[in-house]
Amino acid sequence: MAFRASLRRATAARPAAARFYSQAIAVPTSSSSPVSAAQIRRDAALPNPDPAEDSASAALVREHAPFMVATYARPPPVFVRGEGSYLWDLENRKYLDFTAGIAVNSLGHCDPEMAKLIAQQSKTLIHASNLYYNPWTGALSKLLIEKTLASGGMHDAAAAFICNSGSEANEAGIKFARKVGKALDPSGAKTEVVSFRNAFHGRTMGSLSATPNPKYQAPFGPMVPGFRVGELNDIDALPSLVTPATCAVIVEPIQGEGGVRVASDAFLVALARRCRDVGAVLHYDEIQCGLGRTGALWAHAHLPPEAHPDVLTTAKALGNGFPIGAAIVNARVAALIKVGDHGTTFGGNPLACRLAHYIVGRLADEGLLEGVRKKGEVFREGFERLRERYPALVQEVRGKGLLLGLQLSEDPARIVKAARERGLLVITAGTNTLRFVPSLVMSEEEIREGLAILEEAVRVTREGGSE
Repeated sequence: MAFRASLRRATAARPAAARFYSQAIAVPTSSSSPVSAAQIRRDAALPNPDPAEDSASAALVREHAPFMVATYARPPPVFVRGEGSYLWDLENRKYLDFTAGIAVNSLGHCDPEMAKLIAQQSKTLIHASNLYYNPWTGALSKLLIEKTLASGGMHDAAAAFICNSGSEANEAGIKFARKVGKALDPSGAKTEVVSFRNAFHGRTMGSLSATPNPKYQAPFGPMVPGFRVGELNDIDALPSLVTPATCAVIVEPIQGEGGVRVASDAFLVALARRCRDVGAVLHYDEIQCGLGRTGALWAHAHLPPEAHPDVLTTAKALGNGFPIGAAIVNARVAALIKVGDHGTTFGGNPLACRLAHYIVGRLADEGLLEGVRKKGEVFREGFERLRERYPALVQEVRGKGLLLGLQLSEDPARIVKAARERGLLVITAGTNTLRFVPSLVMSEEEIREGLAILEEAVRVTREGGSE
C-alpha cells in the first residue's frame, strides 16, 4: 500500500499522458529491497539515474516481462511520452533522443500534423484490403516515383510495391530479382544473390540470408540457399563475386547496423557496371540511409545514372513510427511481376499510406535537406573535439548527414549508460561503434546540448566519477 501511495504522489506532478498511463495499468507491489548508501549518493549525483528495483518502472517490467518473448535486452527506463526531440519515462525523467527510434522518427516524436492525419483517416477508412483500390496507396506510389526522379536518384524509377516493413520490402526485392533471373535464364541457373559483410537487411529468412552475421544467422540455419558474400569496397573482387549465375546484388550505400560504413562512389559505380554486364538486378537497401538522412532524399542520388539501382527499398522514416515499407522498381523489373506473384495483407492500407504521403513530402523538402547537411557538420565538429581530447578512444568518424558513427577502441556500453543517466539516448552499431541517427528536425542547439552530455559521459568513464 505504501508503494502505491508513493506512486500516486509521483505521478501527480507528471504530464497528463504519463499520469494517464500509470493510472491505467495495475502496478504490482514490489518486494522490499534495501538500497545502499552508496547507491543513494550515486543516484543523487545524476540527473536521470536508471530506475531502481523498487521503482514504478521496475514493477511494471516485472509484471509484463514474463509474457513477452525475450528478443531484446532493454535498459530499465519505461518510456511513456515523446515530443519533438525528447522522450519522458514513467518517472517523468526527460531524455534527449539521438536515436529517433533507430532512424525512424525523422520528423521527431508525435509530429502534430501526423496526429491530426491519424485521427482523420482513422474515422474515414483504415483497411479494406488489396482486393480493392483506395485513394492513398496509388497516391503514395505516385509521389515516391515523382520525388525520386526529381531528387536525382534512381533515374528510371517506375513503380512501387507498398508493404509493412523494411524486411518485407527487401523480401519483395529478392523475390522480384529471382523472377528476373528466371526470365533471363529459364534453365533456373541464375538465382544467386550477393550481399556484403557487415550488411543488415532484416530478420525474415530471405533478408536474413542476405545478412552475413553469425550472431543473427547461426541459431536459424540453414539459410535460404543461393546467397554469396563479398567485401564492401573491394572492386577487384567483383568479377569473381558477381557472375552470370547472379540474379541480384543487394547493398546498403551506407551500412547502418554494420557500423556506419560508407560504400565508396567508385565501388558502387563498378558494382553497377558489373551487374549490367551479367544481367543482375542491382538492389539498393536505403531503409536506414534514405529519405533525407544523408542530406539528400536518397543516399545514392549524387551518383551518375549508370550507378542507380533497379530496386530501391525503404521503410523506417517512411512512416515516422507507423509501420510501412516500399520497394521501388524500374520498368525492367516491373514488367516481369504479374498479378499473383506477390502480395501483402496489411501493406498499402489507407491509414499508413496517407501518413507516408505527408511524410515523403516533408522529407523531400530542400530546406529540410539543407538543414540535415548543416546539422551533420555540427555533429562532426563535436566529434573532432572529442577525438582530440580522447585520441586513444575515438578512432574514426564515419557516415554522412545525420547517419554518423563514432568508432571507438572499446565497447561503448559504459558510455551509453552514462549518457542515458545524464539524459541522452545513444545506440551502438557494428563493433564498438556509437551510432547517431537523431530526428532530422532536431535543432542545432539540441545537438550541442547532446554533445555536451556525451562528452561528460565519456569523461566519467575515462577519468572516474559517478557513472
